[in-house]
Amino acid sequence: MSGPRTGEPVRVVLRMEIVSGREREFEELWLEIARTIGRSPANRGQVLARAGAVDGASVYYVYTDWTDEASFRAFETSRDHEDNRRRLGPLRAGGDMTVTAVVHTLEGPA
Repeated sequence: MSGPRTGEPVRVVLRMEIVSGREREFEELWLEIARTIGRSPANRGQVLARAGAVDGASVYYVYTDWTDEASFRAFETSRDHEDNRRRLGPLRAGGDMTVTAVVHTLEGPA
């Protein structure tokens, strides 16, 4: 198996554990931040999904698509994104991130 190749579209998958009782605050802040990220020409879209709870924390998944890994990494290390992480930090109890190569995309019926 191999990860994304140079110039290949990527989907970043974030698993975020949110402090119990702060879910609404997280969802509102995520939406605000996602709107600013969406203005990046390299960002191709984002989805926030709620899963359940683990050890008292609510689990969310963030799926965000980028034109390529280099563009995502440039965003990830930007000052703007450092500010995003700082703002979300108090709401987070844990999580992880995976960068994946988009191999196929199938659209459902409209």
